Amino acid sequence: MTINQDGNSGPMKLIFNYNNVFYSFYYDDLSGCVHRSREFALNYVYSGEMILDNGTEKIHVRKGECVFIPRDHHITMYKKTYNGERYCGIFLMFTRSFLREMYGRLSVGKLRTGVDKLDNGVIKLPHTVELASLFASMTPYLDPDVKPKDNFMELKLQEGVMALLAIDERFIPTMFDFNEPWKIDILDFMEENYASDLSIEEIAHYTGRSLATFKRDFKKISELTPEKWLIKKRLAKAYELLQTGRRKVVEVYAEVGFRNPSHFSTAFKREFGIAPTAVLD
Repeated sequence: MTINQDGNSGPMKLIFNYNNVFYSFYYDDLSGCVHRSREFALNYVYSGEMILDNGTEKIHVRKGECVFIPRDHHITMYKKTYNGERYCGIFLMFTRSFLREMYGRLSVGKLRTGVDKLDNGVIKLPHTVELASLFASMTPYLDPDVKPKDNFMELKLQEGVMALLAIDERFIPTMFDFNEPWKIDILDFMEENYASDLSIEEIAHYTGRSLATFKRDFKKISELTPEKWLIKKRLAKAYELLQTGRRKVVEVYAEVGFRNPSHFSTAFKREFGIAPTAVLD
């Protein structure tokens, strides 16, 4: 079990992890955090409200509702009070190793084939008897003094998978795909996520590679290191925004992925020979 507690004044949260089943308690409204689950997950709201923002839509999840979050899906997550109740939630994380074991145990490969995968987005799940039974059996552990055994939570994870399969058979090819790539194109990913606050190690993971394999593959497509490629990409985008959008420097540097305006100005001048403000003249 692990416990995270942030501060004794102002916003506070508690998170308990029981064998990849997380119980979270938010005692005040917190600012949104960027969340990228490395694994498939179920998130059930026991009280309060969770808002998931993928950049194009906001999904509101309230008391008694549950969502499926795909692996490596980039969202901003807000956990808030609602109707006077603090946020409490239960988060089930299905790791690759767990799903491989589940695959063999259930012989899901013998189930219906030729089924398409689900779209790669958050899914607000319908109310079903299976989900209701699952989370009803887990709510006693919202009491931090009541601690479950690891093998019991393993059973709850198995039950969670079965509840999903009962909802839609497309969860089978979606969750039980163990082909070695699920590798995705490096440049496509970096073009789409260059402004995100991701380390090179995280980018490697999200493209389905070890760090060593990622660096080796990157050498095949660029003479630059991944770090230098990201900087050049961010600077080029910043120049474009300043030149065509008549945007202010203070608006642009963070939008393209720089954390520090001084670092941005130095890098910009080194790249283009002029200060960012000169582009506006």
